[in-house]
Amino acid sequence: MLHDDVVLVSIIMKTNVTLKLDTSLLREARVLAAEEGRSISGLLTDRLEAIVRERKAFDKARRRALARLREGLDLRWTPPKSRDELHER
Repeated sequence: MLHDDVVLVSIIMKTNVTLKLDTSLLREARVLAAEEGRSISGLLTDRLEAIVRERKAFDKARRRALARLREGLDLRWTPPKSRDELHER
């Protein structure tokens, strides 16, 4: 029996970005990155990925909720046939 090996390759294109940061913010970011043994770029990348993930999840939940509102809920309610039936006790 032959097994074909399948190799999936993901190509990630990266682009440099220039930021203008306040000097004190940059200093604190460098300290934070050093404490975590990471680069400022790595910290920012992780945070931006988290923001994008959260936004996508929110948008998906919002679309689902709006679709449910458009569909409505089946409450199995039927209106009374007459005013008297409505006020029966």
